[in-house]
Amino acid sequence: MFSIELTEDAELRPLEPWQAAEFLAHMDRARATVDPWIPWASVSTDLASATATLQRYADNTARDTQRLYGIWLDGTLVGGTMFVAFDARSGNCEVGCWLEPAATGRGLITRAVRVLIDWAIRTRGMHRVEWHCNPANTASSNVARRLGMTREALLRQSYPWQGVRNDTEIWAVLATEWA
Repeated sequence: MFSIELTEDAELRPLEPWQAAEFLAHMDRARATVDPWIPWASVSTDLASATATLQRYADNTARDTQRLYGIWLDGTLVGGTMFVAFDARSGNCEVGCWLEPAATGRGLITRAVRVLIDWAIRTRGMHRVEWHCNPANTASSNVARRLGMTREALLRQSYPWQGVRNDTEIWAVLATEWA
């Protein structure tokens, strides 16, 4: 089992199906702020559905198409980051994140996503790493900026959530730009 220190009191490590109860408790604390941005927050509402969410990521990790990592602060799961999509053959992937309110403002997401991007580019040879977010989620856009990503597109009304069509910003960094 590995863990990567993000700060003196925070670490990044794999989030797996055996941790479903802890993940569910975290989702219960984070759902109101996470759900508008990450669709699986609203589908992880009991132990069975939380386990299914984590199992789907575990299965896709085995297929080398997705990965999921949790962020623990003082031993409590407070958020995470993931490869939403991971295509080693094309050299393209997408990273994403979430964080419960109690852990915001500490730079945890920027640090955690930097670890994922660095691994994707330096270890796995990815050429392009994307970040998709709703432009109304300024915290997410700000992380992309801090990571040196370039805003490449705005997909207008690209997905529905609670009966409203929402926009998606696409940010990216290329391997040649990653220092």
